[in-house]
Amino acid sequence: MDDKTLMRTAIQAREYSYSPYSKFRVGAALLCADGSVYTGCNMENAAFTPGICAERTAIYKAVSEGKREFQAIAIVGGALGHKALSVTAPCGVCRQVMREFCDPESFRIILGTGEEDLHIYLLKELLPLSFGPENLEPTQAEEEDRNP
Repeated sequence: MDDKTLMRTAIQAREYSYSPYSKFRVGAALLCADGSVYTGCNMENAAFTPGICAERTAIYKAVSEGKREFQAIAIVGGALGHKALSVTAPCGVCRQVMREFCDPESFRIILGTGEEDLHIYLLKELLPLSFGPENLEPTQAEEEDRNP
C-alpha cells in the first residue's frame, strides 16, 4: 500500500473519533508487514485519563489479533467538523508504544493534513535515545552471575 492510500485510510478512520470534549479528531492507519491494515481513532472519556489515542488503538487492535511486525502508520488530526489544518504528531506515550513493537530504524510515521501533504519520519527521529525491550534483556555477564 502506498503512503497516500494509507493516509486516505487514516482520514476515513478519523470519522469514527469519539471526541466530544476536545473536539479534536484523530485517525490512524497502521500498515503491517503482511500488508494488512489496522485503523484506530481517538476515544475520549469524561474522566480524561481513560481515553486512548488513535495510534495506540490501531496498534493494540493489530497486536490483539496476533500481528507483531509493522511497516508504517499514517496519522491525521484536526478540530471536529473541519479538515486537518496542521500535522498531528504522536504523543510521547504513543511513541513509546510504537517503540515496543516497531523497529526504530525502519518504521515510518506518516503525518499529514491529507493525502497530498505528507511528512514522513522514522521512529528513531521522533524518539531519539529510546528505551526498548532490548534494554531489559540481561547481558551475557549478568546471565553468568545469575547462573554460575
